[in-house]
Amino acid sequence: MNPETEVANPHHHHLVLIHGVGHGAWCWYKIRCLLEASGYKVTCIDLKGAGIDQSDPNTILTFEDYNTPLIHFLSSLPQNEKVILVGHSAGGLSLTDAIHRFGNKINMAVYVAANMLKHGFSTDQDIKDGEPDLSAFGNVNEFTFGLGPDQPPTSVIIKESFRHQIMYHMSPVQDSSLASMLLRPGPVMALQGARFEGNIGDDADCVPRVYIKTMNDRVLKPEKQDAMIKRWRPSQVFVLESDHSPFFSTPFLLFDLLVKALASIKY
Repeated sequence: MNPETEVANPHHHHLVLIHGVGHGAWCWYKIRCLLEASGYKVTCIDLKGAGIDQSDPNTILTFEDYNTPLIHFLSSLPQNEKVILVGHSAGGLSLTDAIHRFGNKINMAVYVAANMLKHGFSTDQDIKDGEPDLSAFGNVNEFTFGLGPDQPPTSVIIKESFRHQIMYHMSPVQDSSLASMLLRPGPVMALQGARFEGNIGDDADCVPRVYIKTMNDRVLKPEKQDAMIKRWRPSQVFVLESDHSPFFSTPFLLFDLLVKALASIKY
């Protein structure tokens, strides 16, 4: 076989897709179909309390617990197998946790409109850059106080009447309606507690990172994405004219950018 053909062969690539808050593996259905039709191996993971995982999000109080499904998946990979991680929105926190802990098993991490904070929410600047600011829309969040009314909230979901205009305003109404029926509260206490100290000699900076910016994003605004890119520079940055959910609004363009990013991986 021609060596150049072998490097470009999609069968070398196993992509692991990680959803954001309240979503699940289901949100990747268009991207999964496009990738698999092109010969790529794809795994879509439900994090704890998301998708078809039946855990109550109000009992998920640490990020380590929330990210357990991804960590278990990476732990179970054969020793010589590597994957490409793709994370959307808060799924970027899961990617960063993984590259600190399993950098030797990851060929690339692709952040799609995602939190890309090297140490998670460790500083005030991390919070400023990485936490969505939805204040312009009014009182949009519905909180649950699983530890009692005098304690911080344990889960959050955007109220149904705001979901389309905030998360899916450029997406087909069918996808927006489907998502609204499938969304689940996200474990906000666990997410806000995401902090990654890293270990001496860990592989976090050895894993190539790619950032895909969403220019019409109303959740993680472009200026917040730019701030994270500036503070922890990835090897490549791509731009999409999409809302916060390009897997719905611009799936073919997102697919093309993923393929372009994968082409830079050296074996």
